[in-house]
Formats: sequence, structure tokens, C-alpha cells
Amino acid sequence: GVGGIAASLMVHGIGLPPVINWGSQALKEMVAPPVLAGQKHIALGITEPGGGSDVAQLATTAVRDGDHFVVNGSKTYITGGMRANWVSTAVRTGGAGAGGVSMLLIPTDAEGFSRTQLDKKQGWWASDTATLYFDNVRVPVSNLIGEENRGFLVIMTNFNAERMAMAAGMEALGRVCLEEAVAWARERKTFGKRLADHQVIRHKIAQMKQKLNATQAYIRICYESIEAGNANPGDIALLKVQASETMEFCAREAMQILGGIGYMRGNRVERIYREVRVNAIGGGSEEIMRDLAARQYGL
Repeated sequence: GVGGIAASLMVHGIGLPPVINWGSQALKEMVAPPVLAGQKHIALGITEPGGGSDVAQLATTAVRDGDHFVVNGSKTYITGGMRANWVSTAVRTGGAGAGGVSMLLIPTDAEGFSRTQLDKKQGWWASDTATLYFDNVRVPVSNLIGEENRGFLVIMTNFNAERMAMAAGMEALGRVCLEEAVAWARERKTFGKRLADHQVIRHKIAQMKQKLNATQAYIRICYESIEAGNANPGDIALLKVQASETMEFCAREAMQILGGIGYMRGNRVERIYREVRVNAIGGGSEEIMRDLAARQYGL
């Protein structure tokens, strides 16, 4: 696929912000300089084998033992997990539900930490993905990111930035599909004329552009609200849905226009098509995003 390189190289974009925005000064000074210099790596550990989008029900525990937490559990589908030197990890330090969740910076060289690679993916081949295991891993209390049992707010705030970045990336990939479709429609001859001379093909191209421009406008609306300090999580969630649906539509229509050559491995449209589902699911599935947006009305 085409998104794996960006996902792998830019994973600090979701792993580091919790430390920068919520961590202590000591944590920032320890982690940020080597990560930003490209010398070390950081990942984000939220999803677990038993659940993904239902963050409030996570099961990985961190039990206080003096000036340390003892962490037990596992995380999976963790982007950058094989290379990470640290993982900004969601753990349960309190009772059930969102009120018992904390964020903890866990070093991957800690005793009891292990990981395995997940390499049988539909797309994102160039991105390392891992399952992480915590077996009585001792982590200093000073590695708390934010306040104890207040980690859910950290996670939700971080999701806003992640979803914005994903939406922008999906819109860009959709435009690549449009470019490929237009180029092929101009060149390919069928029934004695160019593909572009068939009305049905022109309408496909017009629909692709229409959806892409609408998505681009929505990105701007959400970005401007963030810049003004009025970020709306519901709108950002719907933006991600808009972007993933647009990317999927453009990939499908571009492949229809390209025909057989579009199905052959290696061309840009085929590579993008393999990335559709990871974008529609990662960072919050389309179904969860719609529900989150509706709940902004108190429903």
C-alpha cells in the first residue's frame, strides 16, 4: 500500500502529543528531544485484543506498588510497536469505565515487556504493526501522563488530532485516484473514441471531484474551529467518516475507469484501494464516529 510509510514514519504524531500536552516537564525533556531528532521512537497503545473503539472498557491494569505501577495486559494493532522505545499506554488504574483510565509512558526495555509482529495485513505493508505484552512490568509513578484516573480526557483529545490528520491523508489519496482516472480517461480508446468522450465516465470523474471538494471544505471548517479554540469532537468524527467514504468512492470509481489495469498490483489506484479499510477502521470506526457525533446532541 501507499500509507504504510507515512504511518510508520509519523507515528510519533500520535504517540508524542500526550507527553507534550499532559506529561511532566521531566517526561518531556526525556522523550521529546530524541524522538523529534529521529533517534528514538514512540508509539500509542490503546487498542486491546478484547476491544478497540470502546476505550472506556480497556482491561490492561496498572496497580500501584510504592513508587511504581505494576502493569499487566496486552495491546494489539499498535502502529510502530516493533520499533518503539516508549509507548504512551492506556491502562486501568481505578474502577470500571472511563473514570478509571490513566495514561502511562512505558519504556519497551522494561523487564516483563515483550512484543510480536503482525505482518499479514491487507495494506500498510511498510508500516510495522505489533501486539504488545505486559507481564508484571514495573513503571515509575512519575511516568504518568496527566493525572491518575484522568486519562480518558487525554485519549479523547489526542483522537481529535489523529482523526484530523487521517482525514487530510484520505482526501489526498482520493485526489491521487482522481488524477489517475482523468489521465487514463484521456488516453484510453474504446469503441473508437476516448474513455473521456463517454458521458458515464465524465460523470464518474465529476462525482469524484464533487466529493473531494466537499471533504476539503469540511477539513477547513474543522481546522478553523480548532485554531479558534472551539474544537468540536462530533464534527471531527464526522469528518473522518466523510473522508473515508470519499476515499473509498474515489478508489472504486478510479478502478472502474482503469478497468483491468487498475486491478493489477503495483499501480497507484490498486495500492490506495488496499488502504481503504484501515483508514475506515483505524482511529475510530465509521459506526463509532457517527454515534459519537449524534451524542453531541445529548441523544
